[in-house]
Amino acid sequence: MSNSSSISHFLLLPFPGTQQLQLLHFCLFLATYLAALLGNSLIITTIAWHHHLHTPMYFFLLNLALLDLGTISTTVPKSLANSLRHSRAISYTGCAAQVFFLIFLIAAEFSLLTIMAYDRYVAICRPLHYGTLLGSRACAHMAAAAWASAALYALLHTANTLSLPLCQGNVVAQFFCELPQLLKLSCSTASLREVWLLVPSACLLLGCFVFIVVSYVQIFRAVLRMPSQQGRHKAFATCLPHLTVLSLFITTGIFAYLKPPSSSSPSLDLAVAVLYSVVPPAVNPLIYSLRNQELKAALSKLLPGWLQKQ
Repeated sequence: MSNSSSISHFLLLPFPGTQQLQLLHFCLFLATYLAALLGNSLIITTIAWHHHLHTPMYFFLLNLALLDLGTISTTVPKSLANSLRHSRAISYTGCAAQVFFLIFLIAAEFSLLTIMAYDRYVAICRPLHYGTLLGSRACAHMAAAAWASAALYALLHTANTLSLPLCQGNVVAQFFCELPQLLKLSCSTASLREVWLLVPSACLLLGCFVFIVVSYVQIFRAVLRMPSQQGRHKAFATCLPHLTVLSLFITTGIFAYLKPPSSSSPSLDLAVAVLYSVVPPAVNPLIYSLRNQELKAALSKLLPGWLQKQ
């Protein structure tokens, strides 16, 4: 038995297959990463540049874009660099950083999506109180609470995981240092310590999920009571991008962390990891910009003529 402090590096999963297939994987990862960088950077720049977008909804969207940039930048660049160098190694410090930042960014994103559900609830169900309940100071406090609580949560998980004694070597069966794969390297009895963190985490996640569901039940009831069809369409249009992003986030997370161990395989684990850590940051900007006319109009001012041709 050796504990994690005696390990200087871990070995990550390389791109599988022949040299041509590995090149295809590299190109797909690179294209997805560049698309995520471009899309999220455009959203951040557009919201920061246009003062009429300095509202709670777009403030939280800017925070979401920052989190998406961080999520994909935590995993993909190291994988691409290793592929170019024909290497599998990641340092102990680099692995710890990947674990911390991925947990931190995913937890902060779920907290932020919960806050965005509350934003939509207040905007549709209590519009007269919107300025009071979601003033600039209140929005800043909620965003800061989401980031700070996620950082504390990630710190606890990272410290606990990397302090576990490792009985199964240092080969991580994933293209980045993923928490479930690291737990597989630990002794079975030692991993029981992780349960004491997972149980309250599950309760907190369930509480957020119930809050989101209750918020949208109230939203749909309020929308269906609207006399104007145009008003109903506008309300649904503002909720649809958030619901789409939320559904993508939850479904990929369920596949990643709640799938039965018996159904686990290296190829399936790789596909699921790509689904929750690579795909959402790349497609979220597209989801928000396609259905949001105000954001599209602001983007078209930054990129004159480009969006009009689409």
